[in-house]
Amino acid sequence: MAIDLLNHKLDRAFDHIDASGNGVVEREDLLGLGARILVGFGESPTSRAGSGLVDSFDGIWATLTAALDRDADARFSREDFRIAMTSAFVKGDRYEPVFKPATVTVAELCDHDGDGLIGPGEFRTLLSAFGTAYDDVDEAFDRLDRSGRGALTRDELVLAAWQFYACDDPNAAGNWLFGPL
Repeated sequence: MAIDLLNHKLDRAFDHIDASGNGVVEREDLLGLGARILVGFGESPTSRAGSGLVDSFDGIWATLTAALDRDADARFSREDFRIAMTSAFVKGDRYEPVFKPATVTVAELCDHDGDGLIGPGEFRTLLSAFGTAYDDVDEAFDRLDRSGRGALTRDELVLAAWQFYACDDPNAAGNWLFGPL
């Protein structure tokens, strides 16, 4: 993967987590992103889906801290985050067992009505939790909805997440997951 593209995408991910903009991320920041997702979909953190999201985000944090040989109370700079994400999820073997289950849980939450599809409104709710600019959401959705049916399947959203975080194709639709790079 071109290092500039990877760093740009990982910087975007860092900014999603660092909602306060203080230049570091901590476990509470990642769990805060999870909380924003849960609130957006009206889901309790103690429900099956809610606890699944919290547990999967905790698993991501544990994997990131292990990648840098730090404890759970660690704080990551942008560069630390890039190194940990690359080591664990991009080049390492932790994407499938750790990161992908989190994306599956998020896709299940997005499919709020359980029809197997994620419509534009559900997608907008998700991206607002990540802090994506309102004007970028429609274009992101259109880029991901390659069939033009007006909805994404859960699997398409999970694939888009993989393409955003781990794919080396600069033309992959998933690069648009959070809007234009």
